[in-house]
Parts: sequence; structure tokens; C-alpha cells
Amino acid sequence: MSVEVLDGATIVSFVQDEEAFNASVHARFVKLDTDHDGLLSYDEMLAELQSLRVFEYHFGVDVKTDPDEVSRVYDAMLLQFDHDLNGTVDLKEFKEESKNMMLGIANGLGFLPVQMVLEEGSFLMNAVERELTKLAAV
Repeated sequence: MSVEVLDGATIVSFVQDEEAFNASVHARFVKLDTDHDGLLSYDEMLAELQSLRVFEYHFGVDVKTDPDEVSRVYDAMLLQFDHDLNGTVDLKEFKEESKNMMLGIANGLGFLPVQMVLEEGSFLMNAVERELTKLAAV
């Protein structure tokens, strides 16, 4: 993890760079596809969501969460990715929803820079690294 500065424009630019964004999405998809069948199952995606501990951790402190509530939220998130409702997520669905998610974050951030703690290899970190590479080339 590292603290980085980014804004909505950095994210939008990353998403619009199809080569960079597609490479990032593909790498994440392959990492999540633990059985290497070209599809993400509910269990594969759930493992990733649970590893993030979004609901179990608040500003560095473990918090008690209702397992049923967490399960409902995870179910809703997984359904968001599964566009054809076949119980799995293919690369196309994963890419489309990842793009929607990133553009939603960009919209929420706006165009004023903010500092964020970013996970190595995350889409947001990839966006920042791409921006830094562009700036270094100037």
C-alpha cells in the first residue's frame, strides 16, 4: 500500500486508454480465476471481496458486522457483475462493470486532487502509475 494523489481525470484517462485498462482488467481477471476456466464463479469473486474486508474494518479498527447483512451486500455486488445472470462472470462482464465502477469513482472524486491509500496492483494504483509514466515522459 502507498499514499498517492489522484483525481477523476486520472481515472477517466486510464479507462479511456483501452490498451492500459484492458491489460489491467485482464491481469486482475486472471488472478481471480483460480480454477482457470475463463469464468469467475461466485466463490472466486467472494474470496476477493472478503479479502478486502470493506465491512469488517473501519479506519484501522476491526468492527463487528452482521454476517447476513454482509452476505446480502456481497450478493448484490456479484449480481451487478453477472449481466446475463448465469451464475458466473466472464471477462467481458468483468471489464464492463470494472469500467462502470472506475468511472463512478472518477465522478465521485471530481477533478480536485485527493490523497488516498492505494493497494499495489489495484485499478486505481494502475491509473496513478500510468499518469506518472506520462508525466515523466514529458
